[in-house]
Amino acid sequence: MKKALLLGMAAAFAMIGAAKADPVDLSTYADKDGYILVKKLTCAQLANTYQEDANFLGVWYSGWYNGLGKKSALNVPRVKEGIHQTIVYCQAHPEKTIIEAIGILIKQEKAMSTK
Repeated sequence: MKKALLLGMAAAFAMIGAAKADPVDLSTYADKDGYILVKKLTCAQLANTYQEDANFLGVWYSGWYNGLGKKSALNVPRVKEGIHQTIVYCQAHPEKTIIEAIGILIKQEKAMSTK
């Protein structure tokens, strides 16, 4: 039974991997002047970039949000975990913008910390 379940899960993951399009370079989403409108980037676009580009965007968004909050310190493990959570959320919700995804995750984190 366990072996059949593991084989089924492996097949499902293989199909998911096969169904995903080849990643594109982040510059694909730039306008004619080379600017990426980060407020309009979608989770589908994040999920369709190379891992290095997704990580780069995650660091950029982290800096942006920390700047808005007037924070000047960096907690590397926390940022990495936040980027990971954002990528996972975006894979499950490709219709959201990245900004929406981050907002939802921040609200969830705040709700958890007040309990």
